[in-house]
Amino acid sequence: MKKVGIARFLGTNCDRDIWNAVEDLGFNPEWLWYENQYDLKDYQAVFIPGGFSYGDYLRCGALAARSPVMKSIKSASEKGLPVFGICNGFQILCEAGMLPGALLRNESVKFIDTWVELESMTSEKKWSFQDNKKIPIAHGEGRYFIFEDQKKKLYENDQVWVKYVNNPNGSLDDIAGVLNEKKNVGALMPHPERAMQSWMGSSDGRLMLQNFLGA
Repeated sequence: MKKVGIARFLGTNCDRDIWNAVEDLGFNPEWLWYENQYDLKDYQAVFIPGGFSYGDYLRCGALAARSPVMKSIKSASEKGLPVFGICNGFQILCEAGMLPGALLRNESVKFIDTWVELESMTSEKKWSFQDNKKIPIAHGEGRYFIFEDQKKKLYENDQVWVKYVNNPNGSLDDIAGVLNEKKNVGALMPHPERAMQSWMGSSDGRLMLQNFLGA
C-alpha cells in the first residue's frame, strides 16, 4: 500500500481530520513535519491540510510556504506527485507559487463557518464530480483573487476546479478551488474531510477524496 503524506505545521489543526479520512479510504497516511525535507518518490499523494500555520502571522500561509517540507513537496510536484490543499493548504500553495492567485480577507471581514454547495468546473477526471457537493467552510481569508489576464489563462487551461453555487466570501467569479497547469496540484477552501459520513452533515467530501486518491 502506497503512503499518503500529510504536511504538518505549527498551528495546523485539521491534520488529524485528513489523517482519519485517508485511513478510512484504505490508505497509509504519514506525517511530513514542516522542519524536515523528504524523498517523496514512494508516496502516492500529499495533502496540505487546513489550520492556522504559524498562527497566520505575516499572511496566511506565507511562512509555511517557505518551510523545508514545502521545498520537498514543490520539487516532487514538478515531477508529477499529486498534491491536494485544503483551506490553509490552499493559501500555502498560492504563497509557494504552486497555484495561481491569492486568498484575501472575506468580503464581510468576518470569519465564516457554514455549509456551501460546490459545482465542478473541470473536465479533469481526478478532480471532477457530477452532482453538486455540500461541503463545510471555516475561514476568515478565503476570498479568491487573480488578475484579469491570469483569470483568462485559468479558464483557457481548464484550471478552475470548483465554484460556489452561492458565493459566501466574495471570491472572484465564485471560484472556490483551482488547479495548476499540469493538473496534479489542486486546492479549495471548503473542507471535504469534514464531510465523510452522513452523520457529519454530508458525505459528499468522501467522493472528492476518493477520486483524488483513485480509491
